[in-house]
Amino acid sequence: MFSLPSLPFSTPTALLYAIAAATALVYLPFLVVAYGRLQAGYDMASPRALFDKLPDYAKRATWAHENAFESFVLFTAAALMAYVTGQQSSLAGWAAIAYIIARLLYPAFYILNVPIGRSLMFLTGSLSITTLIGLSLLTVK
Repeated sequence: MFSLPSLPFSTPTALLYAIAAATALVYLPFLVVAYGRLQAGYDMASPRALFDKLPDYAKRATWAHENAFESFVLFTAAALMAYVTGQQSSLAGWAAIAYIIARLLYPAFYILNVPIGRSLMFLTGSLSITTLIGLSLLTVK
């Protein structure tokens, strides 16, 4: 039977640090958006009107940034569920780590216009969230 290697730290620690990392990752694509805005001639009076003038990579970065917020909400809820139900399994910790890796690669694939990579990272993140929720629900009685 396949078993995951143990984590070098506790699962609750992994969950809390993953939430902190996910918070930072929400803003990672925005750095690319900011660069694109500078290239397009940023107008502080109407920043949203600038979207149509952005280079394609900056438009994709904007969408990756928006998606990061959507995913962050679900992941945070799932990680907190695992935390409050006292998850100790290495599967929960690895699911949180997998989510962070997926959300690190997701905007890169999105910005570079690699749809299959983006989709695989979205799937990985979604499976990580589902795993955390499932483990939490199996724990409560």
